[in-house]
Amino acid sequence: MIQIKYYADRQLNKDQIERLATNEYMNRHENLIIVSATGSGKSYIACALDVEACNATLKVMYVRLPDLLAELDLAKVQGNYRKKIYQYINCDLLILDEWLLIGTNNAVQQDILEILEKRYRIHSTVFCSQFDVAGWHSKLGGGDS
Repeated sequence: MIQIKYYADRQLNKDQIERLATNEYMNRHENLIIVSATGSGKSYIACALDVEACNATLKVMYVRLPDLLAELDLAKVQGNYRKKIYQYINCDLLILDEWLLIGTNNAVQQDILEILEKRYRIHSTVFCSQFDVAGWHSKLGGGDS
């Protein structure tokens, strides 16, 4: 079980964390969004969920978005882009840390959406971000809506 200190100032919901540790959200193919300031423990919580999923023998990939994008760029050069995309699409749980921390261009947006669209309602994804969800659309090239 996840070992977390539930200090009052962290404002963590112990019941919710314990429910997530059961991996049931993955059976329902639900995604999680963890939004908070730098240093607040987003990555720690995501990694704890990673460990719980691995303990249940599920395939998990944890990656910082900047690293994922660099890997995809390299895969394009090396000619194994589809294989690399497939790895991210088909894992049971994909944890994307530092979500939208860097700016995106059209090619990056296409890569991101390629992975997320193919995972939708099939596998779960955890997003760790410093940015409120309301701003994600514009960061992915969708304007202000």
